[in-house]
Amino acid sequence: MNLVIDHGNTTAKVGIFEGPQLTVHQVLPNTEELHAFLTHSTFHHVIVSSVRYPAQDILAWCNNPGQKLVMSPALRLPIANRYKTPQTLGSDRLAAAAGAATLFPGKACLVIDMGTCVNYEFVNERGEYEGGMISPGLQMRFQAMHTFTARLPLIDAVGDVPLTGTDTESCMRSGTINGLAAEVLGIVSRYRDDHPDLKTLLCGGDSPRFTHTFAGIAEQVPHLVLHGLNAILTANLL
Repeated sequence: MNLVIDHGNTTAKVGIFEGPQLTVHQVLPNTEELHAFLTHSTFHHVIVSSVRYPAQDILAWCNNPGQKLVMSPALRLPIANRYKTPQTLGSDRLAAAAGAATLFPGKACLVIDMGTCVNYEFVNERGEYEGGMISPGLQMRFQAMHTFTARLPLIDAVGDVPLTGTDTESCMRSGTINGLAAEVLGIVSRYRDDHPDLKTLLCGGDSPRFTHTFAGIAEQVPHLVLHGLNAILTANLL
């Protein structure tokens, strides 16, 4: 059994795989719960991708008999990495691209990971990761309007989202949520100009909010990064 850990900016997502099959998955809100999960789980090999907490510290909590790997572009990959500066590439971005190529081989895939930032990752039909885009995520947009203005309040995404706001809060919510949706739809359209059979995949904590907005345009694959980490771990087993 393989254990994969994606420790992001907000939460830790973990999965246990039997071969390519994801059998257990959880979202853990803090490192204390991650430590407890590792203490009570059985697995053989493990890979950690972490953007905030030291990956080596997480591996030290793992009492497993197999390999312990820190996610890195230096590992063997199930895709060809064409990124010009692989040393600066976020591990979660590379894992999302690997997940897309693993689950949809032979397809041009655009991954849209809607988390703290919105990460766009493009993998071509040959299984080559070409790169993508990074833009502010939903909560970051709300926070920015409050932080960089004198009078706009800090609001969240909960509430009505009219096209035309009728007060300050509904105007901010409309601009943020409808604006992000318009961004995504425009970017997908531009990729489809060059790749008509493009497979568009949604993941990340904020993606369920847009499921209906992108119906027929993008497919929800909530555990895409975990699948990518498992594919990379499998490619590096001795």
